[in-house]
Amino acid sequence: MLWSIIVGGFIGFVAGRITKKAKSMGIILRVVAGLVGASVGQALLGTWGPSLAGMALIPSIVGAVIVIAVVSFFFGRD
Repeated sequence: MLWSIIVGGFIGFVAGRITKKAKSMGIILRVVAGLVGASVGQALLGTWGPSLAGMALIPSIVGAVIVIAVVSFFFGRD
């Protein structure tokens, strides 16, 4: 469980840096975006590539970028 939260935070951090939304996201939102993004990415792209804590990293990062982009489109202030 703890390892999944750490990996989810890493995925959320990378996705936040890719989308340039890292400054407006706190650590909790990064973890949530990483975990939800992992589910979305693996549902859309499958489970290929390197894996940590049961999450395929590349599809998870792509999914987290999608989640952050959608959420910032509807709730973003910029």
